[in-house]
Amino acid sequence: MRRPGRRGLRATLGPSTITLGGLLKHLAHVEDSHFARLWLGSPVGAPWDAVDRYSAPDRDHRSAAEDTPEALHTLRRGAVARSRAVVDEALGAGGLDQLGACATRSGERPNLRRVPLDLVEEYARHADHAGHADLIRESVDGLTGEDPPR
Repeated sequence: MRRPGRRGLRATLGPSTITLGGLLKHLAHVEDSHFARLWLGSPVGAPWDAVDRYSAPDRDHRSAAEDTPEALHTLRRGAVARSRAVVDEALGAGGLDQLGACATRSGERPNLRRVPLDLVEEYARHADHAGHADLIRESVDGLTGEDPPR
């Protein structure tokens, strides 16, 4: 990777279409789809099955503007609850080494450790300290850091 020069190191965040609501909706979709596809080997359910993700890859981010904050939070909490229920049931049926029902593009069948680990990575990508959520939050209310002043 080429190291950025002076200009690159001074660049600021430009306009983006990513919103906090879009991130919530996207993370809810990822929660549901990872466990449905990789672990259960089933299609992802509503509301995700109403849109072809290949023809509308950014639908989660863009459609969140149509949703209320309450609906977005409820959607994500529901997805997290479904993920936890799937993990609880899987743990009751075996250990962390059992394999999911679906193979990835590379032919790998992830074990129960792998699916939540992929979710941690997805959350970290969007909400870590230098992630999208911090940058958007700063643009909304000017606050930065882990524990901004109240």
